[in-house]
Amino acid sequence: MPSAKAEDYLKAIYQLREGEEPVATSTVAEALDVTAPTVTATMKRLEGHGLVEREEYKGVRLTEEGELVALETIRHHRLLELFLAEHLNYDWAEVHDEADRLEHHISERLETELAATLGDPSADPHGAPIPNEKLEPTEADDEPLTEYEEGETLVVTQVADSDPDVLSYLADAGIRPGTRLTIREIAPFGMLTVAPEEHDETVSLPAEIAAEVRVQAGERPEDEPATAD
Repeated sequence: MPSAKAEDYLKAIYQLREGEEPVATSTVAEALDVTAPTVTATMKRLEGHGLVEREEYKGVRLTEEGELVALETIRHHRLLELFLAEHLNYDWAEVHDEADRLEHHISERLETELAATLGDPSADPHGAPIPNEKLEPTEADDEPLTEYEEGETLVVTQVADSDPDVLSYLADAGIRPGTRLTIREIAPFGMLTVAPEEHDETVSLPAEIAAEVRVQAGERPEDEPATAD
């Protein structure tokens, strides 16, 4: 059974990958806030366990076994986030760090019970898709808010969960998964002004924050009502 450290690395590689291209050592190091030599040493060990394939001077890819470990860790994490938010009164800005601590230590039975208690959910509190019990990946059909133009009306699908301050800011602005909003203005220096539905004021988002908000064009699906603040 992979260690908690190994699961962290495999999860990071899975989330950083873009298509079939290898993930650079420096990219993993930045994501995990460790040094590149530390990543290189860890990748050698993971390769020895058949969890990654290394390509010299380019980076690493997950093997099939490594991807399954990553998906299971992600499933644990996102189920825990949803349980903490829905049943233990955690704010959505608090659940990420707590789930990070717990994701490595839950049993298969607890995972099954969590999923059943939550109604076999498809997404976590931030809108990120939860791999199903067969560990089949689910990719959302969405794009960063920064990819759209002035005047477009969009529906928020998910937001990045790693920065509590950003999550608190978005929540105060009425921007959550399911929120319908219109881009009112894109300033030359990158600031986006948006008008969330059912919110009295427009909201200005720096480009780096807007890039963390993923959206789809069009109307909100009828079975996905906006989440209340």
